[in-house]
This record gives sequence, structure tokens and C-alpha cells, in this order.
Amino acid sequence: MPAPDDASYTSPMTMPDYLIRHASLRQLQVFEAIVRLGSFTRAAEELFLTQPTVSMQTKKLADVMGVELFEHVGRNITPTEAGMELYSACRQVFESLANLEMKIADLKGLKRGHLRIGVITTAKYLAPEMLGQFSRLYPGIELSLKVTNRDRIIERLHANEDNLYITGLPDEDLDIEVFPFAPNPLVVIAPREHPLVGRKNVSLKEVSQEPFIMREPGSGTRDATLRLFNAHGCRPRVRMELGSNEAIKHAVVGGLGLSVLSLHTLLMEGTKGPVAILNVKDFPIMRQWFIVYPRGKELSLVARTFLDFAIASEGMIHERLEALWPGMKQYVSAAKKSAAGRKKKSPARKKSRKKAR
Repeated sequence: MPAPDDASYTSPMTMPDYLIRHASLRQLQVFEAIVRLGSFTRAAEELFLTQPTVSMQTKKLADVMGVELFEHVGRNITPTEAGMELYSACRQVFESLANLEMKIADLKGLKRGHLRIGVITTAKYLAPEMLGQFSRLYPGIELSLKVTNRDRIIERLHANEDNLYITGLPDEDLDIEVFPFAPNPLVVIAPREHPLVGRKNVSLKEVSQEPFIMREPGSGTRDATLRLFNAHGCRPRVRMELGSNEAIKHAVVGGLGLSVLSLHTLLMEGTKGPVAILNVKDFPIMRQWFIVYPRGKELSLVARTFLDFAIASEGMIHERLEALWPGMKQYVSAAKKSAAGRKKKSPARKKSRKKAR
């Protein structure tokens, strides 16, 4: 409800009571169509009315207004100055009504709507649980989940096939709205009996000397892993490439090598089973999950509500990951302390530079 001192609010006492009682929305609709289309005949066709009906409605509206609304020049009609003022007011009224209709439809949609989500393969460990929680809040909403690789998600995004998309770090050249909403730590995994399990601060050089199982080219996990190894002047010994996280976990358990996967991929079996997380220096690689959609796209209320729900779920997702692997909590705490330390030191550095000048 608008506040009484809201300058944009018009009190009912100041509204044109005479127009409200004697003019109708149908008359305004007919008049708007005539001006917009420039013809009584075309307005009648658009509104599925007879031309005499259109003429009669226009005459009644002119009588209510007390002014001529059109000038007839031969077979042509043009709105008068008063007619143009009325036309402008009509457009504002109809725009407000259209917005109201859309909002009402959206409100109904929260009870009966449809939400389509496209997610990259690794996000399939996160998205179903989130959709389940969302469904419990809004049980009437139909849910669709498409899981595919990153290239196909980009194709679906360009074709606007879904309401929202969950992906890793998106390409900079995509014209999209981007919302980070959840952590996606990448960890080094090994078979439970591997000699590096239980050791502290294993170096990347040691890890690079072990056989490695990698995701296929184009995988975000693969790209992030190779960037980190390259930054430290080493490369993993890739024994095989697999396109499935589940296949990689089975290969690791089978003793075929180490690998780097999202911590989310271990949510079902946990970290006490046949797969162990190694304590490797410079790991985990802290990445983010993002919700994206094409820039300029108008989201339905259902999609906006899920977007808000996902962003608000970040704390809960953090807690679940930290419960799964306490090492993540230690890493996050150390990262926060490091960032705080950099902030404290930065003014002193600026001051010393100023003195040096």
C-alpha cells in the first residue's frame, strides 16, 4: 500500500469521477486502436467489431470528454490535440493493466508454473537436491532438469531453451547475466590404500609423478587443473581421459591413478569410503557455481523465485560441504585470514610509497 506522503500516489478523491462513471475501458480500447491504426475500419477488424459499433463507441467517448477527438479531412482522420492527450493517457492505462495481468499470471504460476533448468554434468550432484527443496516449498510447480556437457548447455542458452542454467565459470564472450551462488571446490582424490593418503602438504610435483585420470578436453575441471599445474611448472602424467565423473571414481578405486574432481561428486558415498581426498598444497581449487541466463531476458516469477532461492542457499551448501570434508572449512578460514591480512597491510604499503615520493 502506498504511503500517504508518496508523491506518485493519486488519492481516489482526486480522480475524475465523471469519466469513471461515464467512460468505459472498451471505449478507450476502441479509441486507442483507431489512433494507432489510423482507420475506423482497421480498428473494427482488429477488435472484431462492426464499423457502426466502432463509430458509436467513439461518439459516446467524445460526448463524455466534451471535445472533438478526431478531425476529418476528406477520407482521412487525424486526432485533435485533445485526442492526442487522450491517446497518451490510454497508452499509460493499458500499459499498467498489461503489467498487472503479467504479475497476476506470475502469482498463479507459483502454484501451477513450470521451471526448466539446464545444468552441466558435474552440477547434477547439486541441482536435484536444490530442486527437491524448492519443490517442497512450491509443490505445484512442474520441474524439468536437463543435464549435459558445457558445449551443449551453451547451445541451449543461445536457443533460450530453458529458464535458467547452472554452470561453472562462464565464457567472457557470452552475453549473459551471471549470479554466483555456491562453492565448487576441486580436490585431488586417490584410492583409499594409496601411500599419499594421510600425508600433509603433498607437493604438486609429487602428485604430477603419479598416473593421472583426467576429464575430457573442454571440461572446466580439466582446464582448472591444468592451469594450476602449469602455474607451478609441472604437468600431470595423464594415463587416460574419461567423460564421466562416475567412471573416473571407479577408475581411481581400481588403482588406475589419481584425479581431480568436484567435492560435490563425493556427496553420496562420502570421504570415508574407497575414495580418499589427498592433502595437497594449493588444493582445493576454489571455484564457484553460477546461475546464468541471456542478458535482456525477462524472467518469470517462478524463475526469479528459484534464482533468489539458489543464492540464499549458499550458506547451507557451504555447511554441507564442510561437514563432508572438514579440510574445506580449514581452507576457507585460512583464505579469509589471508585476505584480511592483505587488507590491513595495504594502507601501510600506500603510505610507504607516498613517503618514497
